[in-house]
Amino acid sequence: MKALRCFCVCSLLLLKVSAGFGDLRRPENVSVDSLNTRYVLRWDWPHETAANQTVTFTVQCLDEFRSRKASNEKYRTSLCVNDLEHRCDFTGAELSYDICFLLRVRANTSQQSSGWVQIRFCPDEHAALGPPSSLKLSSVKEDLEIIITDPLSSTNQSMKTLLKNKLSYLIQYWRRSEGPQKAKVLETKNNLVMLTELDRQTWYCVRVQSHDDFHNKSSVFSDTHCTRTEGQMPYWQIFLYVLISLLLCLLLVLLYFCFNKMLSLLKSTFCPAVHLPDHIQELWLSESETPQLLAPESPESVCEPLVMVSAELDAVAVDEHSNAGEQDSSTHSRHSSGDSGVYSTEEDSSHRSTTHADLQMSSRKHGVELRDGTLRELCA
Repeated sequence: MKALRCFCVCSLLLLKVSAGFGDLRRPENVSVDSLNTRYVLRWDWPHETAANQTVTFTVQCLDEFRSRKASNEKYRTSLCVNDLEHRCDFTGAELSYDICFLLRVRANTSQQSSGWVQIRFCPDEHAALGPPSSLKLSSVKEDLEIIITDPLSSTNQSMKTLLKNKLSYLIQYWRRSEGPQKAKVLETKNNLVMLTELDRQTWYCVRVQSHDDFHNKSSVFSDTHCTRTEGQMPYWQIFLYVLISLLLCLLLVLLYFCFNKMLSLLKSTFCPAVHLPDHIQELWLSESETPQLLAPESPESVCEPLVMVSAELDAVAVDEHSNAGEQDSSTHSRHSSGDSGVYSTEEDSSHRSTTHADLQMSSRKHGVELRDGTLRELCA
């Protein structure tokens, strides 16, 4: 009978255990994202195992040294309770940097809870070290001055203090024209560093990396800062700049002449020039743009004799000629006989020839006088 009772009690206990832990899956891929003293616990959990149920998560922390004690449950600290997200930020827990802890997480529903998933976390070993919080670069004559600020914790405390002065810096610097592949390296524990033996009037770039000497871990590099050194420019660099300037000027002149030559070639090809006759070109090349008459060398080269006969003289001559004709015809009609006709004819002929001769002489004389007067007026 006692054996039967014992069996029933054990069966009930097994049913409770299976109902509490058998159905709900545990979180998976539990890890800690950390930088200096900022800690975030992350995990994955399959949603299909708890359909139509609200699932929350609980995260607890325990000092590894205290976990060895039998009554360690009272030393556990709950970091996140009933959290819906798959993460727990326990930066504000103020864990000691040089002590290891046990972190565990489980899933919860209103009816049951999953088993715990536990990991070991040591901040000084597992937490990533950050780069310097700030970097200032300035030029001091021909040198570069670097001011490095220590990486800070979540409470703005220097990580050098937490690492017990085991923090150093790795400095890389290079000419900006060369790139970080040819960078020079300088290791130092100081926060103020002076880079010497640099070229004058040259751009340099600098980046710094933090290094934990005790645990041998390094941070990523800081942002790159660049500045130019001061000092007088080297003579060879001045000569090089002058030479480049002269070459550029010469190139511009050559381009100008080539452009003009090409333009002239295109103009002669598509718009050929029409040559004007020589006598027109001489007019275009004269000093004055308005046409000018050539001055005569002598009046005779322009003026020529002009014969003019007076209209009155011509009328008198015509009248006399007409009267003579009428008299001749009347005389011829009255004297039909031979003797009288011969006499009249001879008389008329002599009279007509005399009159005609006088007329020509008078006309010639008048023409000469008129010509001399007109010529003088024209040539005056």
